[in-house]
Amino acid sequence: MPALEMPLEDWHQWRHGQGHPPWVHANWHDRRRFFFLRIIGVFMTLLVIIGGMSALAFHLISFWHGDSPTGRFVGFGGRGLFLFLPFLFLWVGTRLFRSFAVPLADIMAAADAVAGGDLNVRVAARGTRDFRRLAQSFNRMTEELARTDEQRRNLTADVAHELRTPLHIIQGNLEGILDGVYQPTTEHIEATLEETRLLARLVDDLRTLSLVESGQLPLRREVVDVNDLLADVSTSFSGQAEAAEIKLQVANGELTAASPPPLLVNGDPGRLDQVLSNLVNNAIRHTPRCGTITLNATAVDNRVRIVVADTGDGIAPEDLPFIFDRFWRADRARTHSSGVGSGLGLAITRQLIKAHNGEISVTSELGSGTTFTIELPTSGVANA
Repeated sequence: MPALEMPLEDWHQWRHGQGHPPWVHANWHDRRRFFFLRIIGVFMTLLVIIGGMSALAFHLISFWHGDSPTGRFVGFGGRGLFLFLPFLFLWVGTRLFRSFAVPLADIMAAADAVAGGDLNVRVAARGTRDFRRLAQSFNRMTEELARTDEQRRNLTADVAHELRTPLHIIQGNLEGILDGVYQPTTEHIEATLEETRLLARLVDDLRTLSLVESGQLPLRREVVDVNDLLADVSTSFSGQAEAAEIKLQVANGELTAASPPPLLVNGDPGRLDQVLSNLVNNAIRHTPRCGTITLNATAVDNRVRIVVADTGDGIAPEDLPFIFDRFWRADRARTHSSGVGSGLGLAITRQLIKAHNGEISVTSELGSGTTFTIELPTSGVANA
């Protein structure tokens, strides 16, 4: 059945507000033709009405005035108007067709294509200014949908990959014990239990990342002194840093009650501590012996700038754009057993900073170290 053919009862249902309009299942060319025919029909109706009124006026005045000047003038005007109207309506109809019918048909066809699963469709920006803006907005929408769909597919593949290794280890260990290949020693059971902990942390990280990305992660906001946060993080990791023979310091010496003035932000202290702990933990992991990790916080305009800098391995320039992506690792050969996390830490860090209306950036140089910079609104700005 041609795209614009419909049973008579379907037409009646649509005319009475039921069912679908006839262009729903039409292709792009048929949509243009349909709108063109509708526009032509409207203008032809107007042409007939105006032409009929002109002819009627001509005959009435001719009847009453005969060959009088008024009658001849009306007759001449009526004939001229009747001859001029088709060209006028043809010109106006063409302009309307190009400015309204074609772009509207394009957008409707593209919307149906998106509904059918084609996220690569794009609409040409043409027609009136409003239609061009609508086409641009539609294209941005489809691009975002395509990007989100690709991220979803990548996330599914990454999660499957990350779950596969610990599950295989757990399965292999348990089967080895059942088959008598391994003895159920404390060390062997502890190694298997550690893999279950890795799975639990991975699931928890995925849940946290999903909640914060969707804006559903609850934040217990309060006024927080960033200096206290840095002091707490420094104390928490001092033992780990000392064991790795790394110097962990807060800029300008130890933070004491008489040290710098308060740097207040409005945020969740637990989540901000999670952000700083993740950055310091990564810095310790990638900083060699005798290296230095420096924590610093300063006030910049109406923001608080927090810096975590290390003298570690650094990050290659080609890797910098990807370090905040899910499951990204510079060295894909490293696994959980070698001390590498789930690959979600920096992704969660960035989303938590965004949830606090802040920004995070990174600079690095191979062999010289890496610097993470966080900027958060001060408590006054956040409460405004």
